[in-house]
Amino acid sequence: MNKIRRIGVYTSGGDAPGMNAAIRAVVRTALFNDLKVTGIFRGYEGMIEGDFTEMVSRSVSSILQKGGTVLKSARCPEFRTPEGRKKAYENIKRVGIDALVAIGGDGTFTGAEVFSQEYDIPVMCIPGTIDNDLYGTDYTLGFDTANNTVIDAIDKIKDTAASHNRLFFVEVMGRDSGCIALNAGVAGGAEAIMLPEKDTAIDELIEMLEVAKDRNKTSMIVIIAEGDKNGGAYNVAKRVEEKFDFYDTKVSILGHLQRGGSPSSFDRVLATRMGYFAVNELINGNRSATVGIRGSKMVSTTLEEALRGKEFKLDEELITIAEVMNI
Repeated sequence: MNKIRRIGVYTSGGDAPGMNAAIRAVVRTALFNDLKVTGIFRGYEGMIEGDFTEMVSRSVSSILQKGGTVLKSARCPEFRTPEGRKKAYENIKRVGIDALVAIGGDGTFTGAEVFSQEYDIPVMCIPGTIDNDLYGTDYTLGFDTANNTVIDAIDKIKDTAASHNRLFFVEVMGRDSGCIALNAGVAGGAEAIMLPEKDTAIDELIEMLEVAKDRNKTSMIVIIAEGDKNGGAYNVAKRVEEKFDFYDTKVSILGHLQRGGSPSSFDRVLATRMGYFAVNELINGNRSATVGIRGSKMVSTTLEEALRGKEFKLDEELITIAEVMNI
């Protein structure tokens, strides 16, 4: 393999707290190893348009604590075409990029794998998504921060729910994954949690709420992942109200505030470790992989295995614990 001289780093897909910390780690680890770094704005879209910037140590000063991504992010349908990828390759070769670090989710990883195979360019992927649903790592960047944001909101909602004998339906992000809903539901003491991975009928939910009422609970919280098969918090609340109107019912959609905010200490450290590890994997000859953490150790997983090897699954024990805690 030719010696790597310049790394291109970019963020793609949905933003997540910790992405800036990962960018910082990639840039400074590369510079420490006498490599040059090019920042690619707006992910694959910027790659196609040649929207690049030279990055030095000062380029990443004071971004460790910032949410979002200083390199911006965008969806790019054109990159899915051979013509789009050819433009991207011509642009990165023009500025001397000979390896890539991609920060994002499964869509970012899929694009990186195809690009790497077509043009034989080394690529390391850092999992950045609040959904925590990527195979090959126990935690993705942004999940801890998003979870803390949701828990803070739930704590505040519980105060007003208890003051007015209310039943709150709180919708959190998670189109395909119930990680945030499950973890925040357990940490926030929710009476019920509705997940995309687990079919919960409305009648079953009502039965849980009736049991809680019979135990003299004066207020309740139901956490609903946006991908729940019953159609989201408003629809669930409406259907529950038709059969169970003991409480004053309210709905709160937390939405994109879950993606924002300063990353937690955990996410800052994880992002720094991942960025450092990704660059060193490239230096050591790893050509197509994603980095992750398992237990306390950093690991790499081939992109093929990460994308197609095994399906990410929720922690079944935590689902059981949530049910036990709801009595």
